[in-house]
Amino acid sequence: MNQTIERFGFPATLLKEFEHWVVLLRPAQVTLGSLILAAKSDATAYSDLPRAAFNEQAEAVAAIQQALAHFVRYERINYLMLMMVDRQVHFHVIPRYAHLRTWNGVDFPDDGWPGPPKLDCAIKLDGTQLKELVAGLTSIFR
Repeated sequence: MNQTIERFGFPATLLKEFEHWVVLLRPAQVTLGSLILAAKSDATAYSDLPRAAFNEQAEAVAAIQQALAHFVRYERINYLMLMMVDRQVHFHVIPRYAHLRTWNGVDFPDDGWPGPPKLDCAIKLDGTQLKELVAGLTSIFR
């Protein structure tokens, strides 16, 4: 796995692995169910990914949206390719909603709704919360 994937907590945050992609729980939850969709390649430019990765990305996105629709009932979903600090190809997947979501007694507002997500308002999960959320989401991924 590349450095970006490791920085987002792999293997502890792994939800689903594909041939060219991994889906990880984002340790800092911008909204409930925030994920990382990361290419396993060392490519630092989206256009450098192999064609097979682009084809498989559709499958990964479908799995993400199905799981998050079930888990968080999002109203919109944002895929942000930021790659300023973490250089290998990856997307921040941010489910968006107008009304507060609560999980395990923790409130997860969408502070940016209806505008851009507020990445600086993310809730950092502790080790136990991270394990529990990974387990809950892993069980609903296909």
